[in-house]
Amino acid sequence: MSAEAADREAATSSRPCTPPQTCWFEFLLEESLLEKHLRKPCPDPAPVQLIVQFLEQASKPSVNEQNQVQPPPDNKRNRILKLLALKVAAHLKWDLDILEKSLSVPVLNMLLNELLCVSKVPPGTKHVDMDLATLPPTTAMAILLYNRWAIRTIVQSSFPVKQAKPGPPQLSVMNQMQQEKELTENILKVLKEQASDSILVLEAALKLNKDLYVHTMRTLDLLAMEPGMVNGETESSTAGLKIKTEEMQCQVCYDLGAAYFQQGSTNSAVYENAREKFFRTKELIAEIGSLSLHCTIDEKRLAGYCQACDVLVPSSDITSQQLTPYSQVHICLRSGNYQEVIKIFIEDNLTFGLPVQFRQSVLRELFQKAQQGNVCLGLEDLQYVFMISSHELFITLLKDEERKLLVDQMRKRSPRVNLCIKPVTSFYDIPASASVNIGQLEHQLILSVDPWRIRQILIELHGMTSERQFWTVSNKWEVPSVYSGVILGIKDSLTRDLVYILMAKGLHCSTVMDFSHAKQLFAACLELVTEFSPKLRQVMLNEMLLLDIYTHEAGTGQSGERPPSDLISRVRGYLEMRLPDIPLRQVIAEECVAFMLNWKENEYLTLQVPAFLLQSNPYVKLGQLLAATIKELPGPKESRRTAKDLWEVVVQICSVSSQHKRGNDGRVSLIKQRESTLGIMYRSELLSFIKKLREPLVLTIILSLFVKLHNVREDIVNDITAEHISIWPSSIPNLQSVDFEAVAITVKELVRYARSINPNNHSWLIIQADIYFATNQYSAALHYYLQAGAVCSDFFNKAVPPDVYTDQVIKRMIKCCSLLNCHTQVAILCQFLREIDYKTAFKSLQEQNSHDAMDSYYDYIWDVTILEYLTYLHHKRGETDKRQIAIKAIGQTELNASNPEEVLQLAAQRRKKKFLQAMAKLYF
Repeated sequence: MSAEAADREAATSSRPCTPPQTCWFEFLLEESLLEKHLRKPCPDPAPVQLIVQFLEQASKPSVNEQNQVQPPPDNKRNRILKLLALKVAAHLKWDLDILEKSLSVPVLNMLLNELLCVSKVPPGTKHVDMDLATLPPTTAMAILLYNRWAIRTIVQSSFPVKQAKPGPPQLSVMNQMQQEKELTENILKVLKEQASDSILVLEAALKLNKDLYVHTMRTLDLLAMEPGMVNGETESSTAGLKIKTEEMQCQVCYDLGAAYFQQGSTNSAVYENAREKFFRTKELIAEIGSLSLHCTIDEKRLAGYCQACDVLVPSSDITSQQLTPYSQVHICLRSGNYQEVIKIFIEDNLTFGLPVQFRQSVLRELFQKAQQGNVCLGLEDLQYVFMISSHELFITLLKDEERKLLVDQMRKRSPRVNLCIKPVTSFYDIPASASVNIGQLEHQLILSVDPWRIRQILIELHGMTSERQFWTVSNKWEVPSVYSGVILGIKDSLTRDLVYILMAKGLHCSTVMDFSHAKQLFAACLELVTEFSPKLRQVMLNEMLLLDIYTHEAGTGQSGERPPSDLISRVRGYLEMRLPDIPLRQVIAEECVAFMLNWKENEYLTLQVPAFLLQSNPYVKLGQLLAATIKELPGPKESRRTAKDLWEVVVQICSVSSQHKRGNDGRVSLIKQRESTLGIMYRSELLSFIKKLREPLVLTIILSLFVKLHNVREDIVNDITAEHISIWPSSIPNLQSVDFEAVAITVKELVRYARSINPNNHSWLIIQADIYFATNQYSAALHYYLQAGAVCSDFFNKAVPPDVYTDQVIKRMIKCCSLLNCHTQVAILCQFLREIDYKTAFKSLQEQNSHDAMDSYYDYIWDVTILEYLTYLHHKRGETDKRQIAIKAIGQTELNASNPEEVLQLAAQRRKKKFLQAMAKLYF
């Protein structure tokens, strides 16, 4: 060993092994001692804590000289920090059970997105559009990890979690918790929107028949090297930690089963899918063994899932008919066969196979059914009367007057009720029942959606203890922050709990489209707050307006039935409301403007909107510009002033703010931020608003605007076409200010949304085809070009309108076929042009490496010149059989040049129809 090396080793060994707690991550960063630290028996800090700290440091915003907050810089230090976080996760073998237990949703989301980035998953590309079989093994595994985590997180979020008892309020801690909560909610919203795609990705993974590899600390180090030094190892099939096909499928089956089981609460047919996946998981565990290093399944939980599936979806298989006592009890409870339940318990008294806890849970369930009015043996007990009178079925069958009359008669029979007290509204008429265990009552409180029953439970709970805040019982009870401050300011604790829970449950019911229960909960809350708070009364009126909009749009509005005039008047009233100090949710204004646009209330938005609204409400401003642009469409281009205003507003929303920075070498570079704050709203807010629109013309106008914005960039090769694209300006003064990458993503999102509204709009299908054409996905482009023609021609039984199959569209179809080596199709399509392109047709026919059926397409050629050229070509090549087919095609009488023009046109149209139908069968 050299003296210099010995000095270095001595210096290293003399350093302290445990750095000061305040700078340990700097120590690991600068000294590259991460691997040494992780090899310790009990490393402190723990690996998951390292991940949190590394990512927190890497995502810290910076502050410039003007004290402006800037996004985290993309510098070497931050890149190393992210790499270190990935290496720690690799040390943990990417075990989602460990990572999910210790990392919050935002941190784990950031970590897995970094994994996708280093695994070369293209940003902005939907995972469902990628073929896992053709991807490098580490790329495919990164996609699977992300989508497994996505559906696991959705499933986990559906479980009710009891909140810890809040300690003394600390403003900084509360703010931090609120920020993390809002961030988690936003991530969950995105994950839920993409849930169907994630499930498709994981289902596709089950069809893979090759082993996959996940990044290790070593492969991550290789990625950090210079590209020339890596030598392709991280792309090879043997780089990284090997995950066997059976291990991967076992994990994916289990996660899919949990996702399907969670969806079964709203769609019982999905339980069959869950059953299939769980039992496949058991088979795979038996194959690979329960001690697999890379496949950790909670077998007790799996057994519980399988047992539940046996109950929910009984198998027709004879071997599965031998049900366990658990399953027998559950089946009897579901069918209401309580005598059989008693019989099972009596038989079990001999063996004591059923645990005491299970018996108690069955008793609790029966007790709850009794309280909900499902099994009442008599009505002599006053409590039974109140249970039944607050039941949903009772409320549905009897009118309010009949219900009040019956309850009043029963109250007079009870000596416990003081009849001298002045009666109040029916909502206050329900007395509390006998005391039961607090935990049971809290459980009922979580499950109940009946406002009278909720109040009854809360009265009982407050009678038992005055120290609890029962609005914190479930973390699923969420009230918008603009409301929570007002509600939590209510002095009376019972009223505070009641208002908060009624609103939270009403909002949840509205979210899951249970509008009838939402209306009952909101009506009860309105009745309650009217007594003491004008501010909260207006809040509830606003929320009930939003609920009525949702109810109409999800109901009769789907079939095109116009909303009642009073609902339109209430929407106008909300938009024009100028009450001070009323907390307002932005989503209500958003929905109101979308509602007016969807029902073509353009006259109001254009002419009757008060001026102050245009200044104070960005959604009203946007709605007014859209309505005015539509109104000006029929006029000459010079009169379309509003279109220019709308263009400038959207350009500003899609712009990025920038600043100049001088480097060490003296050069000035441009630094871009992600979104400018100068627009009337953020791009994500604009996209969210657009996805509430259903009126085809409004969507077409917005699409054409974004398509035009996409086309004005300097490096664009293939323009995208759209209707009404000519109404927009053709240039932007400052191209560098526009985030064109975000614009391209927005165009794709908007087309996908528009097609979900109407999959048969030929204009939107052409835009989708152009997008695929511009991104070199020629087979997909042909699919949508053909679909656009099919929907407007009765599957080509009529002529495709020339404004659909323009020369540009035909030329792009020609190029698609040429690049797919379908050269005979190219020659046939050349006939579709207004002026036949003989040069391209002849050149394509000369190609001998054609992937289409070639001579079987000759019957679709109607131009005699092309057929004569084919005859010459086959003669020259000595292809006698093909030459005879071409001669036979020429000899058809309907192609005789002396025929009348209408006969020739009919012959051409017949061949167009047959060719396009054959193409559709090929590409659909």
